[in-house]
Amino acid sequence: MTQSRTHNLNELRIEDVGKRVTLVGWYENIRRVSKNLGFVILRDFYGTTQIVPETEEMMEKFLSVNCESTLLVEGVVRERSNKNNKIATGDIEVVPERVEVLGKCIYNELPFEINRSKEADENTRLKYRFLDLRNPEVKKKIVMRSKIVADLRLSMAEHDFLEITTPILTASSPEGARDYLVPSRNHPGKFYALPQAPQQFKQLLMTSGFDRYFQIAPCFRDEDARADRSPGEFYQLDMEMAFASQEDVFAVIEDVLPPIFEKYGTYNVASKAPFTRIAYNDAMEKYGSDKPDLRIKLHVDDVTDLLGDCGFEAFAGNVVKAVKISEFAKTRKEIDALCDKVFVATANKTFWFKLDENGEIVGGIAKFLQEKKDAIVSALSLKPGDFVAVCAGKKLVAQKTAGTIIKTFGAANDASIDRERYEFCWIVDFPMYEIGEESGEIEFCHNPFSMPQGGMDALLNNDPLTINAYQYDLVCNGIELSSGAVRNHDPEIMVKAFEIVGLGEEDVKAKFPAMYNAFCYGAPPHAGIAPGVDRMIMLLTGDETIREIIPFPMNKNAQDLLMNAPSTVEQKQLDDVHIQIVMPKED
Repeated sequence: MTQSRTHNLNELRIEDVGKRVTLVGWYENIRRVSKNLGFVILRDFYGTTQIVPETEEMMEKFLSVNCESTLLVEGVVRERSNKNNKIATGDIEVVPERVEVLGKCIYNELPFEINRSKEADENTRLKYRFLDLRNPEVKKKIVMRSKIVADLRLSMAEHDFLEITTPILTASSPEGARDYLVPSRNHPGKFYALPQAPQQFKQLLMTSGFDRYFQIAPCFRDEDARADRSPGEFYQLDMEMAFASQEDVFAVIEDVLPPIFEKYGTYNVASKAPFTRIAYNDAMEKYGSDKPDLRIKLHVDDVTDLLGDCGFEAFAGNVVKAVKISEFAKTRKEIDALCDKVFVATANKTFWFKLDENGEIVGGIAKFLQEKKDAIVSALSLKPGDFVAVCAGKKLVAQKTAGTIIKTFGAANDASIDRERYEFCWIVDFPMYEIGEESGEIEFCHNPFSMPQGGMDALLNNDPLTINAYQYDLVCNGIELSSGAVRNHDPEIMVKAFEIVGLGEEDVKAKFPAMYNAFCYGAPPHAGIAPGVDRMIMLLTGDETIREIIPFPMNKNAQDLLMNAPSTVEQKQLDDVHIQIVMPKED
């Protein structure tokens, strides 16, 4: 080792006995045996080593310092009499001859015990993140993140992609989320925006003649937090390919990701190429979601014709969906709890019945189904012991509720899910347009820059609601890792696509001037995707919240408690950028 140490704290072994060494690290704790004997644990980035002071003077030096101070210890390595096979240095210990305090911890009490920091309140952990990261269990997630990113970079380079950084200060662009705005000092009244994604820049690189681009790209969106989404800032493996089709993108991703998941994953089974492909409409019908978890061996059946007229009021005039679950041995209380979870997620009720050992329909809404028993058993291929969850509503509501039933009931039933694997799938053929829920008008369904299937002919001659786009999502274990698309690189097709949602050529030129202008100079067909790095690592580590794998995350309220951001600024700073604050009126 270099610096002030001869070895790190995970390095010394039995063959080092007798060596004089210099060690540095954090003073984790001391177990005092007598006034002249104790056992000290010294910890650094690499591991721990036991230090054994054997004189009253040396004991006093350790006892006079607070835990978590940084120390330099010089001493001699000897063999331990009580070996510890749980740590790499468990065969040896160091008898100190000199101790120097390198950095003093002035507090007698810490906000939490370092090795148990994950048990503390999350806001406390984030406020003292520098202490939280000293916990080896927390730190190893960040170490893994570094290694995964390094391997992703290496793999992309091996596939002939160039890493190119794109601007952080750019123009505001309507990309589906709120921008973070940065006021301009030199241009009063004007603003930069932090990029929601490098979308336009990477497409401009394709028009500039670069063939394959990638970047571990920071993206900024003013969004609310979720378990799988960090507010404010996140990173993605952004890539784009010139003269490429959807198949070209799929081939790269299916070659890059499985080895990463096999190497670093909590589970050692990952989908091989080619990944399962499911059309969007089929996914909604079969799984009730465009993010299906294929580990769950359940699917949705449409039973509208069968149950719509059974006399149960909730079904009348609605689309009715059913999910059959075999080997579902839950109590009435457990079933009700799962139904409540679905209701919280969807605001829609779940109904149920089951086929008992005598082949009779019982429980839940069974009394409404007796006259149709034989037809129900036949249609759903029911066997004694099968449980059926049912929901109803307008088509999309019924589909999404059924999808939530699959995830909620499937995850709670070991017979329905093979948890310890990574199942990838592509969701393809997204609709180009939809009717907006609030506007009632035709809107883009997904990404306005995608190439419509059928090109100009489809835009001119087809009902817009029947047009699909070359858009695709990458899904793993029910989590959307990425969206991507074959881009619309033709200015005429682009203008026509926007005309359908009520925006003319001048609107396109005004909103996307650089890209529109570049496409008028001969753009290549191109396609890309951008898997989320944070979500990917969360899946690999098996964590339930994305904040565990981000070095310095914000909390659920988009606050950085460590740096106290967002914070107020001085009036002079506001004056420099021509900003006046108007606080909202109190109710």
